[in-house]
Formats: sequence, structure tokens, C-alpha cells
Amino acid sequence: MKVPTAIIAACVIFIVCIVTIGNGMAESQKPTAEAHVTVLNKYVWRGYELSKDSLIIQPSLAIAYKGFGINLWSNLDTAFDDKNPATSDESSLNETDLTLSYGTEFGIFSLGAGYIYYSLDGMSDSREVYFSAGVDTLFSPTMIIYREVAHTPAWYINFGISHSLELPRSIFLNLSASAGYYYSDDGSFVEIDNSLTPTADEYRAFHDGLLTASLDIPVGEYVTVSPNISYSFPLTGKSDNLISSSSYNGDSDFFYGGITLSFAF
Repeated sequence: MKVPTAIIAACVIFIVCIVTIGNGMAESQKPTAEAHVTVLNKYVWRGYELSKDSLIIQPSLAIAYKGFGINLWSNLDTAFDDKNPATSDESSLNETDLTLSYGTEFGIFSLGAGYIYYSLDGMSDSREVYFSAGVDTLFSPTMIIYREVAHTPAWYINFGISHSLELPRSIFLNLSASAGYYYSDDGSFVEIDNSLTPTADEYRAFHDGLLTASLDIPVGEYVTVSPNISYSFPLTGKSDNLISSSSYNGDSDFFYGGITLSFAF
């Protein structure tokens, strides 16, 4: 997949500006950067199964400065199955996402907003804006509201909680749970009936649940290794039908996991 020129240009301009500004600031005010490489046995997004029987590699690079951030993320499917029996499964860089964001804090409260450009292989690119809110208290509750602004107008609201436990040797156990709700206001995103046939009703339902456990294991000063496991499942009969209709084998719940290698600069 060819990454759009707009994404490349935006990344280059943002990085050059942020580094130039940071070089003139005190050490504590310099930009921060992180690089991640995640390897998974399955790609699941908002409950949808997007890969089958292949190794998934997801590299990303994030830079932040005074609340502003940019993140470039990609998905490499080492044996992408396009559901066409006439074609062979081949390695495919089938998604590249660019996220521009801003976040700030007011005491225990945090607020954020951002824009996501999804560059997709084999289908129209997608764009979302989002707003987030969180509270630094027990279980760190968060809410993120996404709005699709491209070709399938819909709202997706994600509610989440999380907690981290410090273990010996500066290792952290991270536990999180989230639930998503979809609200479509366009006829192109509709319900699926029990026979897995599209209806004329706009899709509006609690959609997916996600449980995740991971370990953050420091390796030196700048490197962290994080094994992880997740369970994704539908929250309603409507979402069960929708997710099942798009999955490879008619499944709607998925166990998957892998490992992330993180570098902080």
C-alpha cells in the first residue's frame, strides 16, 4: 500500500517544527518521542476481526510537545486473506493511520481532542475526529467520543477503566476493560438480522467489549517489553450479528495476544 503524500508531508512538517522549537528550550521542555513495535497473532479493531491465521506486525512512532502530539501507526499482515479464494495470501501493509492530538489536564481531570486519518488498502480511506475525557482516580475512568466524517457517518463512544499494579523489579501489571457504543445516522451502516442479512435499520447498539492484561517489563533505561493478551466480545445480539457477518469464520468473540517492544527517547 502506498502511503498518501499528505500523511508523509504532515509528519515531516510536524517533526521538523517540533524538533526546531525543542532545540531552543530547556531540557525539561524538550519534545518526547516513543517508538513501538507490536507483534500479534490477530488484528481486532472495535470487535471486528481483520486478519486470519497470520502474524501481525504493528510499528508506530509518536512525538509529543506541550500537549500536542503526532502518531504514525501501520499494520503489516504477513499473510493477508482478502476472502477471495482465487487469490493467494500475501504480505500486505494494508493500513497506515496518522493521528494529530492535543491534551491538557485540570487537576485530576484530563481533556483531549484529535484527528485520525486512516489510509486503507482496498477500500476508501476514512477520517475521524475525537474528544476524550478522563479522571485520575480509582480505576481511571475515561470516555472517548469518535465521529466518522468521511463516507460512513457514525458516532462511536468508548467507555474504559484501567488499573496498574507495581510488581517487584519495577514491573507493572496493567489491567483494562472497555465498552463501545455505535450510533449510525447514515443508511450505509445498518443492522444485520439473525440470518446475517442486511436490513434497512440504522445500526445503533452497544457494540464491543474488550478485556486486556499486559506486563511492562523494563529492559535498561529506555526499552520496555510488554507481553499482552486480550479478549474481544459483542455486547448485544445486534452487535453479535454484525461482527459475525464480517468475520472470517462467523465468530464474534476473539482471544488474541502478542508482545510490544517500546523505545522511549
